[in-house]
Amino acid sequence: MSYQVLARKWRPRTFHELVGQEHVQRALVNALDQGRLHHAYLFTGTRGVGKTTLARILAKCLNCTSGGYGDEGITSTPCGECASCVAIDEGRFVDLIEVDAASRTKVEDTRELLDNVQYAPTQGRYKVYLIDEVHMLSTSSFNALLKTLEEPPPHVKFLLATTDPQKLPATVLSRCLQFTLKHMPPERIVGHLAKVLEAESVPFEESALWLLGRAAEGSMRDAMSLTDQAIAFGQGRVEHADVAAMLGTLDQRYVLALVEALADVDAARVLSELAALAERAPDFAGVLDELTAVLHRLAIAQMVPDALDNGHGDREALLGLAARFTAEDVQLYYQIGIQGRGDMEHAPDLRSALEMTLLRMLAFRPQGVPKPATTPLPLRDSGQGAVTSHASQGAPGAFDAPSAAPPSGVLSAAMDAESTPEPRPDRQVASSSEPSTEDPEPTRSAEPRSEAPPPWEALPETVGALAVESPGADDSASTELPEPEPEPEHATAVPAPGSEGLFGHADWLACFESLGLGGLTRNLAANCVVEQDDGEVLRMRLDPSLSAMRADIHLERMRNALVGHGVTRHLIVEEGTLPEEVETPRQQAERLAAERHAKAVAALQRDPNIQKLQQAFGAQLVESTVKPADAGAPS
Repeated sequence: MSYQVLARKWRPRTFHELVGQEHVQRALVNALDQGRLHHAYLFTGTRGVGKTTLARILAKCLNCTSGGYGDEGITSTPCGECASCVAIDEGRFVDLIEVDAASRTKVEDTRELLDNVQYAPTQGRYKVYLIDEVHMLSTSSFNALLKTLEEPPPHVKFLLATTDPQKLPATVLSRCLQFTLKHMPPERIVGHLAKVLEAESVPFEESALWLLGRAAEGSMRDAMSLTDQAIAFGQGRVEHADVAAMLGTLDQRYVLALVEALADVDAARVLSELAALAERAPDFAGVLDELTAVLHRLAIAQMVPDALDNGHGDREALLGLAARFTAEDVQLYYQIGIQGRGDMEHAPDLRSALEMTLLRMLAFRPQGVPKPATTPLPLRDSGQGAVTSHASQGAPGAFDAPSAAPPSGVLSAAMDAESTPEPRPDRQVASSSEPSTEDPEPTRSAEPRSEAPPPWEALPETVGALAVESPGADDSASTELPEPEPEPEHATAVPAPGSEGLFGHADWLACFESLGLGGLTRNLAANCVVEQDDGEVLRMRLDPSLSAMRADIHLERMRNALVGHGVTRHLIVEEGTLPEEVETPRQQAERLAAERHAKAVAALQRDPNIQKLQQAFGAQLVESTVKPADAGAPS
C-alpha cells in the first residue's frame, strides 16, 4: 500500500477528534443535538486550520445512518462505519458535491451547479454543496447563487469555505452562519505533533517540535507537512539540529545567549556570541528582530508573568532572565533595537549594524544608584579628568539620560583661575548639616578672595549640574565634585539607628528621602516596611502586588544606599501582607501631601478675598486644583 502523508492520515473524522476550534465545535454540536440547523454555513480562517475538515464532518453528521434524534437520524457523533460515513471519508459520496471555486469562477459553472439543486438526494439524507475558496467566484456567479442560497430546498445544505471573507459580498455574508476559525497556537501544535509521532513510533526532540510549531504559523496542516519533511530529512528521526537546518531558521538558543550576555553587561561576551552566530551566516536583520521580540516578552514577564506565552518553549528560561534585568533596561534596549532596525539600511553592512546596536544598548544602559566609593574623589587639575572621576563614582542621576560632557577647556580654564588646596580625605562630599530651601546651587565661601566673580559662576549651563564647592576660610575647604542632590530635603541629616544600634521602621521612614533612590528602585523601596533587624540581617516586607519588580538589581541598589548611610546589613526583601498599623514611605508621603493640601484649602477658604468672590459672584473653590506652596519642589 502506498504511503499516506500525515496530514491526510491524521485528519479528524469526528468533532471529538478535532484539535482546537472549540468555539466552532461547541456551536455545531449543540445545533445538531437540538435540531436547530441552518441552511448555509460559512467557515473562514487561514490555510490549514480545518475549514474543509469541519465541513466534511458536518456532512457526515447530516447523513450518518446510525441514528440520532427523532426520525431524522441526524447526530453530532457520526459512527464512521455506515455506508454514508465511509463514502464521505473516501471522497465518493454522491450527495456531497465539492466545488473548487478557484477553478470554476464563471457564471455558467454556477448555473450548471444550481440546475441540480431541485433534485432530491440519491444516497443520503441531505444533498450537501461544499464550495471551497468561495471568494474566487465572480460577481455574476454570486448573483446567480444569491436566491438559491437564501431559500434552498429543504434537502439542500450549503457549506462555504474561504480564506478571505472580506471579498465576499455583504449579501452573501448575511445569508450564512459565519464561523471564524482561529490560528493554532504553537503549544497546541507541539502537543498534537508529539501524540502523532508517538503513535507513529518516530523518535523526536521536543525542541525540534517547537521549531516546527513556529514555522507552521498557526496552520496544523502545514505543521504536519513539515513534520513529514523533517522525518525524511532526519532519516526517521525528528531532531533539533536537523529541523533547524531544514527550515533555515535562526536557532533561538543563540538569541537567548545574546540576551544573557546583555544581562551580564559583558560587551566581550556579546561580541563573542555574535561571532559564533555569524559562522552560521544568519540574516542579521532577522537576528535583531528576534532579539527585540525576546525583549518584548521579557517586559511582559516582568510586569505580568502569567501573561507570558510559551510559544518558543522557553517560558521558564525567560522568567529567569526577566529577574536579571530592570524594567528600565528592558524598555531602553527594546527602543534601541527598534531604532537600530531602521538604521540598518544606512550601515556599511548588517553585521556591523547589529554589533553597534548591541554595544549601544550597553553604552546607554542607565546605571542607577552606584556602589558607594570608599574615599571621596577630589577635583583634579584637568577638567576632563574631573568629569571622569565624578562619573566613576556613579552619582545618582549621572547616567539617567545621555548628556554631553562639558568641554574640557572650559572647565579646566575655570579651575586654573585660582589655586585649590589639597583636599582632606575625611571630607564628606555631599554632607550638609542644614536643610536647603532653594534649588541646589554651588556653595560659596562667605568672603571671596577677590572682587572678581568666582570662576565657577562663569561656567556654562552644561557644567552647572556639577556642584563645585569654593574654597572657604578654613583650611579644610576644597574644590570637589559632590554628588548632586536630587531634592532639597535630601540634604537633611540622616538619623542614626535606635538606641540599641538596630535599624527600625521609624528610622527607615526618616531616612528614606535621603537614600537618593530613583525610578523603579524608589517605587519598590517606597512600598517596603522594616520587619526585623538583628544587627546582621535587615528583613523587609514588600507589598505582594509589586512582586514583579523585585529584581536583584533593585535590591542591590537599596542595599548600597543603606550601606552609604551606615546601615551595613545583609538585606532580605520578602513578599507578604503589610500590617495595617505600619505606614510605608509611600503611604507616609501621600498622607503628608494630603495634609498639606488640606491646610492649603483651609487657608484659601479663610481668605477674605476668596470669601468676597464667593458672596459677590457665587464662586466655588475647586479643591482638586489647589496646590500647596511647596508642591513645586522636586520629588
